[in-house]
Amino acid sequence: MTNPKHAHDTPQGRYYSDPAGGPDLVSVTNVIDTAVNKSMALVPWGVKLTVEYVLDNVVDIARRVLLDRAGLTKEIKAIHRQVREDAADLGDRVHAAAEARLLNAPIPDDPQVRPYLDQFDTWLASWGVDFDEHVEATEITVLHRRLGYAGTGDLIIWLPTGPGGRLELWLIDYKSSATRRASSVYPENTLQLAALRYAETVLLPDDTEQPMPKIERTGVLNLRAKSHALVPMPAGREAHRAFRGALETTRWLHAAKSSYPALTAPEGVARTTRKAA
Repeated sequence: MTNPKHAHDTPQGRYYSDPAGGPDLVSVTNVIDTAVNKSMALVPWGVKLTVEYVLDNVVDIARRVLLDRAGLTKEIKAIHRQVREDAADLGDRVHAAAEARLLNAPIPDDPQVRPYLDQFDTWLASWGVDFDEHVEATEITVLHRRLGYAGTGDLIIWLPTGPGGRLELWLIDYKSSATRRASSVYPENTLQLAALRYAETVLLPDDTEQPMPKIERTGVLNLRAKSHALVPMPAGREAHRAFRGALETTRWLHAAKSSYPALTAPEGVARTTRKAA
């Protein structure tokens, strides 16, 4: 996960500080992580990773079962978490490299990131993107104070996708993966884009503000080591209403207690038998 300027982690996930001094704003990704059930995809994925690890290391595991069963169990249980953390770290570095490219800033030499950045460069060239003319913003923080959320848009850019090649203003989110097809997306990607699209305010690097520009199209730019794909997403008002439902669920869950006092029977209460009706 990238680290925007005003974002900070809390026991209940990421929130944004409001530079104007208002209450903290829950992050868009926090809402989706809290209120959208991803277990249908994540559980089989985690099982697959664990099984593959065991089969690839079956001899060593068989040797260690009797020597350190507890340690081995802990190690195997952590496999899927480590893979997720590694993937998230790579995603952050890919995002940082893409932002640096658009800002004409230095990019660290990172062999893992280089193939993804090459695909990003190929995508930019295929659309004839001129950084000064077509790129409106990169890694831009947006706020919706009335609803109480904030987030970061990866890219706001003009692309010639309208009738007759007319330029349209796109909001694009980058997604990197070492395993998924370049054409694949998740439904919650639409919620994320809708939340960002219908934010009220854009926060500039110096903390001055502007109204959120009118976004015409939204999409996910999938970056893979050997391919890429821009996938348009239907992040309209209907998707924003769905996000607002998830936002209400998140707000309730974050405010809910995690424990309540148990109820015990009062002392001296005689046993009673319920009579049949």
